Amino acid sequence: MTIPSRTLLLGTRKGLVVYKHTPSGWRFDRDYFLGIPVSLAAMDPRHDAWWALLDHGHWGCKLHRSANAGETWEALDAPKYPPGEIVKENVPATLKYLWAFAAGGSAQNGRLYLGTEPGGLFTSDDNGHTWDLNRGLWDRPERQERWFGGGRDQPGIHSIVVDPKDPDHLYVGISCAGVYESRDGGASWTPRNRGLRAEYLPEPMAEVGHDPHRIIACPDDPLKMWQQNHCGIYHSVDGGANWTEVSEQDGPAKFGFAIAVDSNDGNVAWVVPALKDEYRVPVNHALCVCRTEDGGKRWQQFSKGLPQSACYDLVYRHALAVTGDTLAFGTTTGNLYVSDDRGEGWRCLNTHLPPVYSVAFA
Repeated sequence: MTIPSRTLLLGTRKGLVVYKHTPSGWRFDRDYFLGIPVSLAAMDPRHDAWWALLDHGHWGCKLHRSANAGETWEALDAPKYPPGEIVKENVPATLKYLWAFAAGGSAQNGRLYLGTEPGGLFTSDDNGHTWDLNRGLWDRPERQERWFGGGRDQPGIHSIVVDPKDPDHLYVGISCAGVYESRDGGASWTPRNRGLRAEYLPEPMAEVGHDPHRIIACPDDPLKMWQQNHCGIYHSVDGGANWTEVSEQDGPAKFGFAIAVDSNDGNVAWVVPALKDEYRVPVNHALCVCRTEDGGKRWQQFSKGLPQSACYDLVYRHALAVTGDTLAFGTTTGNLYVSDDRGEGWRCLNTHLPPVYSVAFA
């Protein structure tokens, strides 16, 4: 049984914003790194450390960690690409963006992962003091020719899944390349994109070149995996070996960025739909959340408490989170919404935030 978290960490365009649950409800607590974009705020559940991935723009990417719930912060060196590495011919590999964070298994006390643009996965075994480029993924023969940028200029790793039952079993989601799996702690990797269709490719069912916006796995049943893809919603019941499209053909649950899964039931998932490609606004300018309870066979649409006209809110891939029966999401227009009934009713906590990049319960 998941114990609901009482703290929300928001990565925003103007810093890390923290909300806490009090006897009178959710309340703004404080902010950190004021004015600096926080591309991702996350927590290492093994020892409750908070992590802030910063995007200083001109000054580059920075890493900060707090071991005491934000009372103090330690600055750590961001990973660096080794000299001579290239994205492709005549394009040197340099760190552009910190996009994903994951902690290793409970027995891997110091193991951490970072996903970056331009498509490198970095590993630390000393809680982030030093980082190594994962050669097994970076040296894949198809990387230079068949990986490419989606919403960003270069390929980016935005999703990292560590199997809670086997810490050497890993997945990454790459825009644009697809899903890759490792069963040997990252020494080797295999594309896992069977069943995906990339309508923008000359060969839509190609092994590599897909654009998952977010991949996740059910913590209690990790064979049940989900992805919100550029070309629809996909579900897997065999650990990503095969993917089945479960988008609505005549409903809103199709395109989007964020997706969340129930911690105990891998058939239950939530998405926040939008119109695709050049639009990227809510369907019919009406914000809704869709939930499935049967692995995507049927979707329910919920809009109670959400704006239903003249709405332009978009939810980025890391900006939807769930703990127990509570869900929260933040939007590009600075709105923060929370539901305590599994997404059926929503209340707005703030309409004046900076654009929200990530939402996490801590």
